[in-house]
Amino acid sequence: MEIIAAQDLRRMISRFRVLIVGRANAGKTTILQKVCNTTDDPEIHNSKGKKTDAAIVKSSIKRGNHDITNEMVFKSNPGFVFHDSCGFEAGSEEEFENMKRFVSQCAHATKLEERTHTIWYCIPMDGPSRTFQRSEENFFLECDTGHVPVVAVFTKFEALRPFAYGEIKKQLQGVSGEEHSKRIAQRVEELFTNTRVLNELYKPENCACSKYHVCLQNMNQQNTNCNNLLECR
Repeated sequence: MEIIAAQDLRRMISRFRVLIVGRANAGKTTILQKVCNTTDDPEIHNSKGKKTDAAIVKSSIKRGNHDITNEMVFKSNPGFVFHDSCGFEAGSEEEFENMKRFVSQCAHATKLEERTHTIWYCIPMDGPSRTFQRSEENFFLECDTGHVPVVAVFTKFEALRPFAYGEIKKQLQGVSGEEHSKRIAQRVEELFTNTRVLNELYKPENCACSKYHVCLQNMNQQNTNCNNLLECR
């Protein structure tokens, strides 16, 4: 199957299909709203294209029933179609198997417009451990993503800054504002490296191979964007 860069795909097809994966409260909805430049909720359509009541969908998710084939489309940018994997991260084996099947089917679809064109896997950095959980390990070890590019998205990256400051605050006394920011940024990168999430992400035995990773911070602020995520191809 021919490998086509994401930016080239967006020029070739009318709808660019994204599967977004990640734990609850990883900031997935905020990312999608940033990508589509909106604060509105998306419209939801079933696999046959019929619009579905969002309240019904949310109620189904709360009961543990989630249909990964549902399409989320924002009116502000209908050129993107999103699928949400929510469900398997909480430990549901059935949801995990459904997600694996969906990923494989879309990765190997004959028609270009029916494929998943990229997968964004969101991993929040504000948790107590900030490491790979079992759900992440299972996804990267077991999911057949074919040639679909997987981008690991480390969200809420700003959560590392207080830890970085606490570890080097004595060294920051008397330094300039520019040097202060530089040292904090360096320590944040060291803390991120020490979590060893990148070691897990790029393990050679992984079935789902991440091509890139990006770090997003302060996505809840109005003046931020996801341009570095959209540039991945």
